[in-house]
Amino acid sequence: MLGVGVVRTPADADLGHRLLAVEQGLEQWLDEYRPEYVAVERVFSQHNVRTVMGTAQASAVALLCATRRGIPVALHTPSEVKAAVTGTGRADKAQVGTMVTRLLRLSAPPKPADAADALALAICHIWRAPALDRLQRAAALHAPKGRTTP
Repeated sequence: MLGVGVVRTPADADLGHRLLAVEQGLEQWLDEYRPEYVAVERVFSQHNVRTVMGTAQASAVALLCATRRGIPVALHTPSEVKAAVTGTGRADKAQVGTMVTRLLRLSAPPKPADAADALALAICHIWRAPALDRLQRAAALHAPKGRTTP
C-alpha cells in the first residue's frame, strides 16, 4: 500500500460544490500516486434512494477522472468486495476493517472506516483482475467477426 485517503464534503453543501470537491480530491490523489488502475464501487441496489444517488454521483466523478487520464476502471459490487476480503458478501464494516488490517499487515485498522473500504476495494480488484482479464480475452477470441464484447 502506497497510500489511502478519503475525500469528505460537508453534508449541507450544494451538490455541485460537493462533486467538485470530490473531483479535486481525486485529481490530487491521482497526481500524487499515479495508479495503473482505478477500482470503483458499483452501486447496484440499496433501500435508501438518496444514498444510492450520492454514491452513484461520486462514483461517476471517479470514473470521469480516471477515464480522462486513460486509466482503466473496474467496477466491483460491495458484496464482491466483502466476499473477496472476508469470505462472505454480508460482512459488516468492522469485519472488513479487521481483514484489511490483517491482509496488509497494518498495526491498526485504517481510519476512517471508509479508508478500509477503499483498501478492500483495491484488494478485491488486485485479486480479481487477472481472472477478469482472461475472461475478457477469451470472450473477444470467440466473438463473431465484426462484434466486440463490452
